[in-house]
Amino acid sequence: MYLNNIKNNGYYTVDEINLDEKNKRRLYDIGLVKGTKIKLLFLSPAKKIKAYLIRDSIIAIRDKDASKIKVRELND
Repeated sequence: MYLNNIKNNGYYTVDEINLDEKNKRRLYDIGLVKGTKIKLLFLSPAKKIKAYLIRDSIIAIRDKDASKIKVRELND
């Protein structure tokens, strides 16, 4: 499953990031790396940008980038 497809407010963990090096580095800099716990919080009105809880910070990620971040649901 990819980050742009999650629908509920459950927690997920990042399995893989398949972005170009520049964008991957930006995500790494904010702490989004393999194994990071992530939760969907808000949708933009146009639903092309979503806000996620990542390491106690709210980070907005465009769907086109989120579609390249593979995640799996945590069953906690």
